[in-house]
Amino acid sequence: MVRRQSTDLVDLTVLALLLQDPRHPYELHRLIVDTHHKGHVADLPRSLHHAVDRLMSDALIVADETGREGERAERTVYRITAEGRAELAARLRGLLALPDGDRRTLTTAVSLLGYLPVEEAVRSLGARAAALEGGIAALDGATETLRSGGLPRLLLLELEYARAATAAELQWVRGLLADIRVGELTWASPLTDADLGARRDLGQAASREDESGRGI
Repeated sequence: MVRRQSTDLVDLTVLALLLQDPRHPYELHRLIVDTHHKGHVADLPRSLHHAVDRLMSDALIVADETGREGERAERTVYRITAEGRAELAARLRGLLALPDGDRRTLTTAVSLLGYLPVEEAVRSLGARAAALEGGIAALDGATETLRSGGLPRLLLLELEYARAATAAELQWVRGLLADIRVGELTWASPLTDADLGARRDLGQAASREDESGRGI
């Protein structure tokens, strides 16, 4: 079955969280908030429920069971399918490998890096580095052509900024790759619930500190 080329960050986050364990939407909501994924998952909880509906429609997740806790309404637990696992990996590889100019995309992809095997992450980041190098070369060529044609620097600042931003990203990606290759950054994929728990605890502590600082 041919999948649409989607970079929907909410869908991606839901797939990643379900890769660890089956969960119901309320639990997904709490995890997204507590682990600071909310930065790229806006309009909760409506966007979350829409994501679940889309993923169900595409057979990337399925309803696993429906249960009730005390007096609470029934909650459906969802789990990722084998096709969903493949889709998650493919989307992550694509987001990591192809620069698109949207910082949220890379931020989301690297926040979910641990859901890829190390070797796949390295290949995808290597492809991104090569693409960034190509982008810098193209910007240098365009800038030189325009400068040779007599265009003043004032009118080249946009290209100058784009080159600086691309070069900074390239430097960061190269550093990340170096850390992985020498073993300074390691992980077992996929991340476990214990890994997520540590991130959740850190996120909750940061939220409490923020609220305290604002006098809430």
